[in-house]
Amino acid sequence: MKILKLIFKNTLRHKLRTFLTIFGIAIAVIAFGVLRTVVTAWYQGVEASAANRLIVRQAVSFIFPLPYSYREKIMQLPDVKEVTYSNWFGGTYIDQSNFFARLSVDPETYFDVYNEFVLPKDQLETFKKERNSCVIGVEIAKKFNLKVGDVMTVDGDIYPGRWEFIVRGIYQPKLKSTDATQMLFHWDYVDERMKQEMPGRAGDVGWYIVKIGNPANSSIVSRQIDALFKNSSAETKTETESAFQQDFIQASGAIITSMNFISFIIIGIIMLVLGNTMIMSARERTREYAVFKTLGFSGKHLAGLIMGESLIISILGGGIGVLLTYPIVAGIGEFIPKGMFPVFDIEPVTLIMAALAALIIGIVAAIFPIHRALKTKIIEGFRFVG
Repeated sequence: MKILKLIFKNTLRHKLRTFLTIFGIAIAVIAFGVLRTVVTAWYQGVEASAANRLIVRQAVSFIFPLPYSYREKIMQLPDVKEVTYSNWFGGTYIDQSNFFARLSVDPETYFDVYNEFVLPKDQLETFKKERNSCVIGVEIAKKFNLKVGDVMTVDGDIYPGRWEFIVRGIYQPKLKSTDATQMLFHWDYVDERMKQEMPGRAGDVGWYIVKIGNPANSSIVSRQIDALFKNSSAETKTETESAFQQDFIQASGAIITSMNFISFIIIGIIMLVLGNTMIMSARERTREYAVFKTLGFSGKHLAGLIMGESLIISILGGGIGVLLTYPIVAGIGEFIPKGMFPVFDIEPVTLIMAALAALIIGIVAAIFPIHRALKTKIIEGFRFVG
């Protein structure tokens, strides 16, 4: 008990320095948590990918369309259960800062392939019947205070003009990782208007989504699909949905790698901050440690004093940082456009890593001061002038 009392007294001896060290550790833990959350949010699309879905896109680039006629040919392949398609529409809803996916899709098959989008049966049937209707994710409905029957007006850019869609369904995500920030409407409604206004843009889809029976056959089916259209005017590249999502991440690979690297650099900063505090404290108490040795305190007692102080500071700083990370990440998530990071939640593993890092750093930061205190002879300690 006396040792614990000494530890707490030593910790509070220089209150301002202790407070600033705890504050610095807390800020570093928060920064680590936020950066790691951004990195994990970037990978949510990959983790949410279904193993039994393949994406068929134009071989040259994703931005080039594919002929609508490809669908029937793909359907003839063995192990193919369903084929749907979608097309990136773009456009602006209210203003350009409102970024979320706006896709023209096949209403008859899209929700069969993407069964993680949970839509009431009556809403789905209405959506299929009304050509100018749309279905939106629950997060979009919440953000813009939309309900079934409301009109969403989109100003087109890729597909010019003013487009009005009636909300006929609001889907719920089946899983936490499911994107609930999409707006879906009829491809044929867009295509018919393009036939009248821009014939050169009609008759094409953006990409196909193929649902297969056995995920183990994904590579075989992918090769079969690409072989169908080899040497055609629009060759294809077929890959798993996970690989397709990974392609988008790789486009921002340098940014993600940098953020990942910086998040771990922060751990080093925590170590330097706490290590500097402990070295200063140990240096100031050199004569005290000599007195303790004279009074019969063992090396274990001195090590406990220094280690205890270091751990108290690191645990307090880490604990405060972890507690504050939750509301800060939630606040950042409110300001980020929903479509950019459909899921922006701090993962438990991030908090565990931050807490463990603070604990380990508390131990590591005490090693050098302990070594110095144990190696310093009593006579040298009394002669020391700090």
